[in-house]
Amino acid sequence: MRLDRLRDTVDARGRAASDRAAAPLQHPARSPRTAVVVGRLLGTAFVVCFVTGLYSHFLQDPLPWMRFPTWPSNLYQLTQGIHVTTGIASVPLLLAKLWTVYPRLLQWPPVRGLVHAVERGLVGVLVAAALVEVATGLLNTYQWYPWHFPFRGTHYALAWVVVGALAIHVAAQLPTIVRHRRRERAVSGGQVSAGSTTAETTTRRGLLVAVGAGVAAVVLLTAGQSFRVLRRTNLFAPRVQGLGPQGLPVNKTAAAARVHDAATDPAWTLTVVHGARSVALTRAELAALPQTEVELPIACVEGWTTFARWRGVRVADLLALVDAPSGTGARVTSLEPSGPYRTSDLEPAFAHHPRTLVALELGGEPLDLDHGYPARLIAPARPGVLQTKWLTRVETT
Repeated sequence: MRLDRLRDTVDARGRAASDRAAAPLQHPARSPRTAVVVGRLLGTAFVVCFVTGLYSHFLQDPLPWMRFPTWPSNLYQLTQGIHVTTGIASVPLLLAKLWTVYPRLLQWPPVRGLVHAVERGLVGVLVAAALVEVATGLLNTYQWYPWHFPFRGTHYALAWVVVGALAIHVAAQLPTIVRHRRRERAVSGGQVSAGSTTAETTTRRGLLVAVGAGVAAVVLLTAGQSFRVLRRTNLFAPRVQGLGPQGLPVNKTAAAARVHDAATDPAWTLTVVHGARSVALTRAELAALPQTEVELPIACVEGWTTFARWRGVRVADLLALVDAPSGTGARVTSLEPSGPYRTSDLEPAFAHHPRTLVALELGGEPLDLDHGYPARLIAPARPGVLQTKWLTRVETT
């Protein structure tokens, strides 16, 4: 008897506290229909980011069986530009979604059974993972890392957590999604009285217009770092196209890479190796070989892209000097003493591509030291981190 009375008292006080806390948060736009509409947009953004992020990840850490296209030459600019731009666009969508469903956190009782507890726990995981994923991804575009965990590995792992939790959440909420999708069709078809939904519809549309304006604003004001057509509206992105030595931004300087002395050493040579055969070429000897000029982008994982004119020797021509067959890949090595991108592997399609160069010039001038002097790799459809600078060795794989 006392336990029943105690339970009833706790329940009554809990409901009263819940009602008092939720009362100021009541708003016609905070409805399941609004949550469904915003959720569809946010879910689509997350899926686009997930797919394009996987492509970037496996370009850098491919599985043995993977092969990647060499065309179009700006493919990575498109995929990573879409990845970063969509990630930035998801910020107002995520905030709108959280604003819409926030009062549900205050419902009483907080848990209505085991299944409900699991569902709420997964929602907590989804929200936490999404906030960390979006926030760290945004900070990565500024190359600011105020944490002690590795960004790329954590970003990749959290992407799976977000998508997995999102899939479970959609499955759990599918009846609600379907119900409100049918209601939208009924309202649009005139089967439901418009008068009963006027206030909710008006406020929901106002909210969606505001969210849409926010998404459009962040895209217009940042996507210019990735896409030339929007470069004039790029006011807030961390990188500006055409800004930097020789009109190209720099992520890692020669000083940061600790290659200044080795890169400026007059005795520098590029060693090309295939099995027992090898040849060492000075920069003057490289410049005396047939030269090829191409226009290719530097497209970085942070989202920025700049196109430039490169001139140098085809990697395929260098491999031919040591009688390497056309089916061989190549590994290039930097003068950097250490680092995860000190080497870069070119599968055969890239190594023998006519636009893959050991570049000596940028924009008609010798490479700036920060852009890889005395020689660097440039190839189509690859991330900037794999366009290795300050080359010292090219060997077949």
